[in-house]
Amino acid sequence: MVDEVRIQGLGVIDEAVLDLSPGFNVVTGETGAGKTMVVTSLGLLFGGRADPQRVRPGAERATVEGRLVVDPGGRVVDRVEEAGGELDDGALIVTRSVSAEGRSRAYLGGRSVPVSLLINLADDLVAVHGQSDQQRLLQAGRQRGALDRYAGGALTKPMRAYTRTYQRHRQVAALLEEITTRAEERSREAELLRFNLTEIEKVDPKPGEDVELAAEEERLGHADALRGAADTAHESLLGDPAAAFEAANVVSLLGTARNALDAVRDHDPELAGLADRLAEAGYLISDVATDLAAYAESVDADPARLAVVQERRAEVTALVRKHGESVEQVLEWARTAAARLTELEGDDGRIDELRAEHAELTERLAVEAGELTEVRARAAERFSAAVTAELAALAMPHARVEVAVTATGEYGPHGADEVEVRLAPHPGSPPLPLHKGASGGELSRVMLAIEVVFAGADPVPTFVFDEVDAGVGGKAAVEIGRRLARLARNAQVIVVTHLPQVAAFADQHLVVEKSSDGTVTRSGVTALDREGRLRELSRMLAGLEDSELGRAHAEELLQLADRER
Repeated sequence: MVDEVRIQGLGVIDEAVLDLSPGFNVVTGETGAGKTMVVTSLGLLFGGRADPQRVRPGAERATVEGRLVVDPGGRVVDRVEEAGGELDDGALIVTRSVSAEGRSRAYLGGRSVPVSLLINLADDLVAVHGQSDQQRLLQAGRQRGALDRYAGGALTKPMRAYTRTYQRHRQVAALLEEITTRAEERSREAELLRFNLTEIEKVDPKPGEDVELAAEEERLGHADALRGAADTAHESLLGDPAAAFEAANVVSLLGTARNALDAVRDHDPELAGLADRLAEAGYLISDVATDLAAYAESVDADPARLAVVQERRAEVTALVRKHGESVEQVLEWARTAAARLTELEGDDGRIDELRAEHAELTERLAVEAGELTEVRARAAERFSAAVTAELAALAMPHARVEVAVTATGEYGPHGADEVEVRLAPHPGSPPLPLHKGASGGELSRVMLAIEVVFAGADPVPTFVFDEVDAGVGGKAAVEIGRRLARLARNAQVIVVTHLPQVAAFADQHLVVEKSSDGTVTRSGVTALDREGRLRELSRMLAGLEDSELGRAHAEELLQLADRER
């Protein structure tokens, strides 16, 4: 509900505060006192058009701030938190400002937000019915949604079944679309995968082969240098047995050194230790020399083998360049590609399966959508009769409301029906869409009748009516008051009226009064007590606050309203 509204610089209102009750709130006042600005302020608060001409002359901007009591676990709070806003002591603060130049700003829970967010939230918070603002139930989607809520539990089970079928139907259709429209592209993809897999299979690389081939090519390419180095090192360590005379070598020199130490090792243990280390070095050098000789014999320049290695390495390297950075990555790509190729090659069979399922789902959709149409048609008959009966009591005795439920054959998330509320205002006149079949005052009464019928089914917690009683008086005005009070049993209702018969039914009566300079200030919006209501109703009835006849009639109206509650 809307708990409080603060208005600054809007129209004739300099500054005003409206404290609203959860039930039936009525706003009255002299003509031109600024009553309509109350509806205008609520419209701005929920994303209405920002008209700079509404800014009070001399003011920089018009500002409206609303304090709303909302469900802390509801969808509205989720949207607020998504936008970065937060609640203030459990209440949601909404602010809208319009500058004299036409710039508009919106704030939600203390965070600046686009005006479009306020418009989206308004669908869950308020329904405004003004003389020129009858938009909510004029929307086709809203009319269908309202009828569905009116149908209640009778629609729940068939709607659930239809929704499941509809969602699967869309999934299957999307898969078919992807497979069939991309058939050529998928065929080219399969051909490319097949070519590359054949290439890899032909080369048949082994894990780690690229590293091994690189090492072997390096060794074969430098065979002469490797063998020469090994021979030189061997001769340096052990000497050349084919030489004419024995040259000094590492092993013989180590032997000489060791023999020198062995001759005196018994005289000093430390020197004996050094002699042992020389002996170990001699053994090690001899082993290395032997291994060098064996290595030199194993190294052989083999141009034929080198050519084979280079060719094989070129093949493997080409695969690595195309599919990864190593043979392992090439093999992994091949496994993935093979799986994808299997999927692509199975398209034909899958298309047949999907087409069969799509056909079966289409038939099921037709049946389930037909069930929805039948339920809606029955609900539409009850709704039409109920609203027509309400209109008869609202000074439209000859008006007739019809709800047309038309099966279009085009399946959407809510079925295949178009729902349109139509009004025939006079006998013999054809039923027309609401915005074409009713004048401004009639449309407000039609909306009131619809909201009364929908009361309890429509989740909107606040309804605002501006001049809903235009062109009405007498008994019809009392009936409007009764119905607004009935609507207020399930929702907050805010009404701007000039009829005392309507105002008498209110739970909270606010009066708007101008000050001597023609403006409405903070003290200019007053919540009336019983005595204040008698005076205001008397003024509305007789034009005089202290008229005895007016007060008597006002008292009678209040007593009637009390009995009705």
